[in-house]
Amino acid sequence: MPPALVRYVRILGPQFGIRVSDRDEPYCSEVRSEIPMATPKIPPTEGPPADTNAMRTDRRGPSLYLIACLAVAVLCAGLFAALAVRYRDTHDSIDDLRATGIPASVSTPLADLMQLSPVPNIPAPNFTLIDQDGRTFSLNSFRGHTVVLQFMDPHCTDICPIVSQEYVDAYHDLGRSASKAVFIAVNVNPYVRETASLAVFSRAHQLNTISSWHFFTGPLASLQAVWHDYAIYVKAPNPSADVIHTSIVYFIDPQGRERFLATPMDNHTASGASYLPAGPLTAWGQGIALVVRQLSP
Repeated sequence: MPPALVRYVRILGPQFGIRVSDRDEPYCSEVRSEIPMATPKIPPTEGPPADTNAMRTDRRGPSLYLIACLAVAVLCAGLFAALAVRYRDTHDSIDDLRATGIPASVSTPLADLMQLSPVPNIPAPNFTLIDQDGRTFSLNSFRGHTVVLQFMDPHCTDICPIVSQEYVDAYHDLGRSASKAVFIAVNVNPYVRETASLAVFSRAHQLNTISSWHFFTGPLASLQAVWHDYAIYVKAPNPSADVIHTSIVYFIDPQGRERFLATPMDNHTASGASYLPAGPLTAWGQGIALVVRQLSP
């Protein structure tokens, strides 16, 4: 019998009444005790004499078979246990993976929810546009503040209202630190570019409660240049069609450098209405506030 098999039998065998002889030959103690020391007397029968060695082998055969089955079972159980532990450890390590550079204050589940990722510290492309109140600003004019930048359609009824609520929640979560942040959006609707429409949208979604809120618009060529610079896809076939556009949040540090990206999310009802459950909606606002705090001086 292989040494490894004998080793398992030596360890586990006594629990089942199995012992191993000095010759490393396992046997069942209960069966072995029934084997007589002398050759049993066999009544005369016709034919050649009975082979007593064969009888002894037949009596011991089942014991060896049971031992072998036990050893195989033990080996298989050990193998499956090791595989289970390894799978669990691997699965846990995958769940714990997070991109390098994510703020420590942002938990891995929250970073995953926001699809938050750091980006190279490159200068954010500058632009000069008009906000919902008719005031002209450049992006560079907000240096010294952390900028949270999104792209919205003032006629949007899908994800834009959800992001608007996340902006409002983040602003209130920041408390006194809100003065260090600027929340802005750039219009993606090429057919609705008047400031009045942006002001209506801002009031409807309480964005006007954010003291540093700016919803920017301007000439179509200027908007298209910003869309291009920030890799925003916009598809608007005609004035009555829904505007399809990239939804992404840029976090820009007080030095005017892009630092993080996040991807807003939403769900839809059976009728197609957009929504986000209260838990993720609140978490998103908290996540925006945490990133702003990380970047703010």
